Amino acid sequence: MARLSYVQAACNALHAVMQQDARVVTLGEDVGRGGVFGQYRGLQQAFGAERVIDTPISEATIMGAAVGMALAGLRPVVELRVVDFALCAMDEVVNQAAKARYMFGGQGRVPLVARMPIGLWRGSAAQHSQSLEAWYAHVPGLVVVAPATPQDNHGLLGAAIASGDPVIYMEHKELWGLEDEVDPTRIERLGVAALRRPGSDLTLVTWSRTLHDALAAAETAQDEGLSIEVIDLRTIWPWDREAVFASVQKTGRLLVAHEAVQAGGFGAEIAAATAEALGVPVRRLGAPRIPVGYAPPLEDAARVTPQAIVAAARELVGAPARGA
Repeated sequence: MARLSYVQAACNALHAVMQQDARVVTLGEDVGRGGVFGQYRGLQQAFGAERVIDTPISEATIMGAAVGMALAGLRPVVELRVVDFALCAMDEVVNQAAKARYMFGGQGRVPLVARMPIGLWRGSAAQHSQSLEAWYAHVPGLVVVAPATPQDNHGLLGAAIASGDPVIYMEHKELWGLEDEVDPTRIERLGVAALRRPGSDLTLVTWSRTLHDALAAAETAQDEGLSIEVIDLRTIWPWDREAVFASVQKTGRLLVAHEAVQAGGFGAEIAAATAEALGVPVRRLGAPRIPVGYAPPLEDAARVTPQAIVAAARELVGAPARGA
């Protein structure tokens, strides 16, 4: 066990996989100097410029090259800097990477991992702050992963590279500096949620950075006599229906909270599927449908806070606010 940051945990995982498998290559802007956040630090020095490949500023070119590499037998890890920039490569992701295995009857697979950092990052404004996991979850053929802890950023990145399918790997920009204990020998599986806190009154499902706000909210709610069970989805698609349904069968209520815009967010899929299967009360909590502002007060208006989560939980269980 070692205490690592979220960014170093992923860097270590990629280093280990590249040592074990010569088919794994990395490509993207500035990966040679370690990446914007240090997530590739030291890799070009260790593996050379032929395996850690600096590219021009063209996301479509980067992703197109990666799809070709994958079809030819390599396992590329693609750096797209932030998810907002990845929109310039949507055709290559949605119409090529996601479709190839189906269109060629399994004869051509695209085992690539596209790293697309998501979420609010102080002062980054509307074009650098989006959480677009629902867009990719909507596309057949893609796996979508959103790690919330250093341990998961280590284990899930390794699992994503090994999966054999195109994986949209979404790390949250405000988690890069988060530190925790990491066991490098621990094996993670895609599609498996994690129970982060047990509870009895309400199930709270979340992922990525919102997990930490959810845990803070659950602690506050406990002081008010409200017991919240917190589930970290970890993989957006496929999502762990069994874990969510089992929890909701116990608590009888579901709240889904995420940083992405609530309208059309992936929380709606979880809420609808759970309501259809179990007939329980459900509630969604996400960001308002507004661009993220540059000014701190405008940016804060787009945040899902622990206070907002507690308020939504109180409303769902019919509990009065403190002092009411």
